[in-house]
Amino acid sequence: MGTTKITAPLIFAVSVATIGSFQFGYNTGVINAPEAIIKDFLNYALEEWSETPPSSMLLTFLWSLSVAIFSVGGMIGSFSIGLFVNRFGRRNSMLIVNLLAIAGGCLMGFCKIAESVEMLIVGRLVIGVFCGLCTGFVPMYIEEISPTTLRGAFGTLNQLGIVIGILVAQIFGLKVILGTKDLWPLLLGFTIIPAIIQCAALPFCPESPRFLLINRKEEEKAKEVLQRLRGTKDVAQDIQEMEDEREQMSQEKQVTVLELLSAPNYRKPIVVSIMLQLSQQLSGINTVIYYSTGIFKDAGVQEPVYATISTGVVNTIFTVVSLFLVERAGRRTLHLTGLGGMAFCSILIMISLLLKTDYSWMSFICIVAILVFVAFFEIGPGPIPWFIVAEFFSQGPRPAAMAVAGCSNWTSNFLVGLSFPLATLYLGAYIFIFFTIFLIIFWVFTFFKVPETRGRTFEEITRAFEGKLQTGICGEEDPIPEMNSIQPTRDINA
Repeated sequence: MGTTKITAPLIFAVSVATIGSFQFGYNTGVINAPEAIIKDFLNYALEEWSETPPSSMLLTFLWSLSVAIFSVGGMIGSFSIGLFVNRFGRRNSMLIVNLLAIAGGCLMGFCKIAESVEMLIVGRLVIGVFCGLCTGFVPMYIEEISPTTLRGAFGTLNQLGIVIGILVAQIFGLKVILGTKDLWPLLLGFTIIPAIIQCAALPFCPESPRFLLINRKEEEKAKEVLQRLRGTKDVAQDIQEMEDEREQMSQEKQVTVLELLSAPNYRKPIVVSIMLQLSQQLSGINTVIYYSTGIFKDAGVQEPVYATISTGVVNTIFTVVSLFLVERAGRRTLHLTGLGGMAFCSILIMISLLLKTDYSWMSFICIVAILVFVAFFEIGPGPIPWFIVAEFFSQGPRPAAMAVAGCSNWTSNFLVGLSFPLATLYLGAYIFIFFTIFLIIFWVFTFFKVPETRGRTFEEITRAFEGKLQTGICGEEDPIPEMNSIQPTRDINA
C-alpha cells in the first residue's frame, strides 16, 4: 500500500469505528435464521393476549413488520446524521448512539420473558435507527482520519465489518448455537455486547482532525491528533490541505439537506451519490441470496442454511480482496468491474434457473454463478458506495450528503424487500432480466459520470464537480472525464 505509514493508533481507531458496521451487518442478518421460531413466539404471545389464535394473515403481517421496521428505523437514523456529527463530532456521536443499541438489544432480548410482541417490534425499530446512524458515522469518521492514499482501503473496512456481522449472525443463528426455541432472544440481544465494547474503546480514539480544525478551529489539537495517527511530526501537508478546505468553507455556510438538494453546485455529486447507492440495492444481490437456499437444496445440500453461510464466507473473502485492490485499481474501475461481472452472472443465473429442471447439472452452474455474482458485488457495488460519498463533498455539505445518500440506500432497500417477493412470485427467474438491465444502466452511468477519487484530495474532487478543474485541457464541458484522464496528485503506486 505504498510508503504511507500505517500506525497502531490509526488501526485501533478504524477498528473500533467498524464495530458500528459490524452492528449493521449483524442486525441485518440475525432475523432470518430463527424465522420459524419467532413466528411461533408471535403466535403464542398473541394467543395469550387475546385468548384466541391469531389469523395467518395477522401473523404474516406482524412477522413482515418485525423485519421491515428495521429498514424504517434505518431511514430515520440515516436522515438524522447531520444532527449529531455537527454538534457532537464524529467520535462522540458514535459513542452517544450506542445507547440506542443497548436499549434496542434489551427490548429484543427480554421480549420473550415479557411475552410482548410490541417489545420485539419497537426493539427492531430502535436498533434500525442506530444502524442508520452508523451507516453515516462510520464511513465519515474513517475517511476523515485516513491518509489520502489509504482512504479507499480503510473505507472498504466499513463493508468488511458489515459482511463479518452478517456472517456471525448466520453462524450464531445455527440450531447448535443460539438458533433455538429457548435461546433466540439471546441471539437478538447479543447486539448489546459490541455496543458496550465500542463504548469502552471509543474514549481512547481521537476525534476527527478535520472536525477539530475546520469545524472547531482547534488547530493545535488537530495537529496533535494527526501526528499521533500518522506517526510523524511532519503533518504540514495534511494541515495545509485542511486549511485550504477551511478557507473554502469560510465562503459557504453549513449546508442543510434541503439546501444540498436545491443548490446547483451540489446537484452533480448528490445525483452521483444517490445513483451509486441505488446501484448497490437494485443490483439483485438480495434476490440472489434469497434464491441460493433453494438452489443449494436442489443440488443435494441437505442443510440449506449452510448454503447461506457459504455466501457469507464469499462475501467476506472478496471484501478483503477489494480492500487490497481499491487503492491500486481505483474506486471507479472496481465499481465498473463489479457491475459488469454481476450483469453477466445475472444472465447466467436466469438461464440456469430456467433449465435446471431439464438438466440437473445446471444446478451446479447456478451455484457457481451465484457465488461469482456475490464475489463481484463485494469487489465493487458492495463497499464503494458507502465510503465514496464522503470523498465527493467538502466538510460543510458532507454530513447532509451522507444523510441523503444513506436515506436513499435504506429507502431502496426497504422498497426492494417489500416488492421483490411479489415480483418473484409472478416473474420467477425472469426477474433477473430487470436486474441485468439495471446493472447495465448503472455501468453506463458510472463510466460517464463517476469520477475516480483515488489519491485525490477532497478539494480536487469538489473542484472537478464544480467544473473548476484546471489541467491545461481546454474545451471540456464535463470535468469528470478530464479528471479521470489525469494521474492523481498522490499516487500510491509511485
